[in-house]
Amino acid sequence: MLATTVQKEVNQWRVGLHNGVSIAIGYMPIALTYGFIAKSTGLSFMETILMSVFVYAGASQYMALDMISKNIGMIEIVITTFIVNIRHFLMSASLNEKTEKAPLWKKAIYAFGITDETFSVAAVQKERLSAPYMFGLNIIAYLSWVIFSGFGYFVGRVLPEFFQEGMAVALYAMFIGLLVPSMKGNRKVLVLALIAGIFHTFFIASGLFSSGWAIVFATLISAVLVEGIVFLRQVREGKIDD
Repeated sequence: MLATTVQKEVNQWRVGLHNGVSIAIGYMPIALTYGFIAKSTGLSFMETILMSVFVYAGASQYMALDMISKNIGMIEIVITTFIVNIRHFLMSASLNEKTEKAPLWKKAIYAFGITDETFSVAAVQKERLSAPYMFGLNIIAYLSWVIFSGFGYFVGRVLPEFFQEGMAVALYAMFIGLLVPSMKGNRKVLVLALIAGIFHTFFIASGLFSSGWAIVFATLISAVLVEGIVFLRQVREGKIDD
């Protein structure tokens, strides 16, 4: 009986591992670029790796690099990262409805590894998700991100200095690359980006806030405004009871 249970868990882990291979491959170039830009930003190898180990959020790490390069304070970076990643609460809660019963500590560990990509793969599975499956799915994607972050850093070390300095442009190109696909067919994302940009420009031009706090408040205000408008529209159309 025990051997059968162990074999079943191993098989589920292997299925998760197999399903995560495509995610791991997709993470390689993004992680390489992150490590490369982290080197040009001035982070040490250990700082680069530890950010991937503990933060493990591509868009937030790129955003943090930009804020670090502008000497923005740690508190602003942490708050902005929290706002950007707050969607992970919803993704974890959603997957929790699909997962089999497991000790809380196991769920806490594999919940850390949930990203937009692993959530998408897990959410479309027809069977209930087990802890071994989630561990297999997450671990290969996680290792790919961390390992290739380190490779990217070493690539940055061997490139000429003038090329490294030019990587500041790549950081903004990466932001555009992350934003544009999200805006396709999604007016809400487009409006959200425009409103956040307007508020950020106003805060900086008026000197009301420093660069770091301008990002924090622009993000918060735009998110509240857009979601508030969407909510009111749904109430008016009768999709949500007021």
